Amino acid sequence: MSLKRWKSDEKLAERISRAIVSGSVSHAYIIEGDSCVDKEAFAKDFLKAVCCERMPGEGCDECASCRKIDHGNCEDLYVVRAEGTTTKSVKGDAISQLQENLQIAGEEMIPICQDTGMAVFFVEVGQDVHFTGQPIEDAINEGVRRGYKEGYLRKSVVSDPIIRENTKDNTPAVIHYYIVPGDKVKITFAPKGFGSENMSRVFMLKPADGIEGVKNAILTAVRDAGPNACPPMVVGVGVGGTFEKCAILAKKALTRPAGEHSDIEYVADMENELLEKIKKLGIGPGGLGGSTTALAVNINTY
Repeated sequence: MSLKRWKSDEKLAERISRAIVSGSVSHAYIIEGDSCVDKEAFAKDFLKAVCCERMPGEGCDECASCRKIDHGNCEDLYVVRAEGTTTKSVKGDAISQLQENLQIAGEEMIPICQDTGMAVFFVEVGQDVHFTGQPIEDAINEGVRRGYKEGYLRKSVVSDPIIRENTKDNTPAVIHYYIVPGDKVKITFAPKGFGSENMSRVFMLKPADGIEGVKNAILTAVRDAGPNACPPMVVGVGVGGTFEKCAILAKKALTRPAGEHSDIEYVADMENELLEKIKKLGIGPGGLGGSTTALAVNINTY
């Protein structure tokens, strides 16, 4: 909320707002009141009015600065309780819990998340390879069937998108095939959680939109997804080609090894730039605020 909500202290709020706009804010303020007065909330709204990027002197509750203050993740906000203790960082708790969850999952050989999603495969088949016996698609689906049953993974796939009858073994998988030189087969498996999958976006841009249009589209997708994509995440982006080609490029980008950038210099620069801008959105781990919204931005072009 902004300073305007403080009807009971309307004159004080207006005086502070004018001081902010005119650049005559005092170096310190003491906010007094009994226990029923939310002095901390007033102080936060005061800080929003000072730091707001869109509505200086009031606060918009929507820009990155206002959101950081709401989530207790602003470097200029330091709250000391009456008993002398300081507020604990919610984002720090979230990161610690994610790290503990990851460790337990590794030790117990269980999923890091109950949403084990849909089995997505990228299969690179050497042009000199010849398969015998059952079709490779059947073999892959049999592997999914056994893996999801024996691994006690959640079965989320349905046989029909409208009737929605669960197949009870998470088949069929989504399989993308590529014919490559050589006599070998490479299979990459990506269990794609449906929470993040539901936040996928396609933007049809005009050539005149240029690289800035691409950057704005990526930031819009991440901002709109908010906590629903289960951050921190890897942002996979496809640029170019056709509708379906672009989507496959984005999905394939998610399988890139951590810390590896595009071989194209301007694309690698854009990946670094967008990662920094995403950090400033203030969404944070679990959507609880902070800068660790994404671990990487991977962009594939065509």
